[in-house]
Amino acid sequence: MDEALLRSLTPSVIGVLVRRGADFAAAEDAVQEALVEAVRLWPAERPRDPKGWLVTVAWRKFLDATRSEAARRRREDLVDQEPEPGPAAAVDDTLQLYFLCAHPSLTPSSAVALTLRAVGGLTTRQIARAYLVPEATMAQRISRAKRTVSAVRFDQPGDVATVLRVLYLVFNEGYSGDLDLAAEAIRLTRQLAAVIDHPEVAGLLALMLLHHARRAGRTAPDGALVPLAEQDRGRWDTGLIAEGIGILQGALARDRLGEFQAQAAIAALHADAPTAGETDWVQIVEWYDELVRLTASPVVRLNRAVAVGEADGPRAGLAALAELDDALPRYAAVAAYLHERDGDLVAAARLYAEAAHRAPDLAERDYLTRQAARLNTLLKGRRTD
Repeated sequence: MDEALLRSLTPSVIGVLVRRGADFAAAEDAVQEALVEAVRLWPAERPRDPKGWLVTVAWRKFLDATRSEAARRRREDLVDQEPEPGPAAAVDDTLQLYFLCAHPSLTPSSAVALTLRAVGGLTTRQIARAYLVPEATMAQRISRAKRTVSAVRFDQPGDVATVLRVLYLVFNEGYSGDLDLAAEAIRLTRQLAAVIDHPEVAGLLALMLLHHARRAGRTAPDGALVPLAEQDRGRWDTGLIAEGIGILQGALARDRLGEFQAQAAIAALHADAPTAGETDWVQIVEWYDELVRLTASPVVRLNRAVAVGEADGPRAGLAALAELDDALPRYAAVAAYLHERDGDLVAAARLYAEAAHRAPDLAERDYLTRQAARLNTLLKGRRTD
């Protein structure tokens, strides 16, 4: 079963049902039922027109779900609109659905969560991890959002800021895992940049391109995580870097600084350095100061502590880190790195082990475990000398 094909078709099929009169929640439920049927039937005989098949089955599921007397009368009117047999039109409704999910009746956080779940294809656990909340809390938030939009018409699309936030989170999830998900986020952001002249849209596109350009260097052939300072910069995509920097420069020239432009500026400074040792950490700290001003995000402050440690020394980095909550994700990993640079290998080894225990994915856990083992081996060798 081609799960990637089903995932890529889902937004477009939902869009067809919404345009034909289904509210979003009902359309999503109908499409999910159609996907279950596809998983059951396609291994034996895959249809020649997968999208057309899904539209037809989902539409029938939607009609079957309308059980009240009023809904039955409405169903008689809608039956005539059932899709005709034959190939379905190749229309990409994904970006439109991102805007529809960002409905004004929802809070921005609920709109983002709903879109990530219904259109972005992320699991509730992945979304909860992105928002640093328990999975049960996020499940309730998504359920409330579905109930809210089930009673409204989707004729008031949401704002650009909410859509950008969704695209950013989808890319981040794809950047750390599924390549297709990251590429899809870039594709949709390119579409958005083509129709909306906004510096933050350009900033987000530049940020995605600059990060994606380094993707090949992030892992070793065995899948092990390679930190930025140790990456082979010859494997970076110089074409994407040049494109990203060009887009960023155009956005910054408009003097309407936003969060994504500031993040892209930091990524550009990393990408533009010929070697890790030539990175302009002083300027990176200045951009992190701008990001703190724009977002007040504790995660931004955590990353700033690393930059301060590089620019002004590990003691300065540890002082910046001490101002933050040690429960933050990756706090222990940052503390371990700064303590190692400051020469406290005992504390660093302990913190690397603690960070490995908290790591959100296997690649990061393995890397941190190896760092702890390396320091423990070094300490053991010193004690036996």
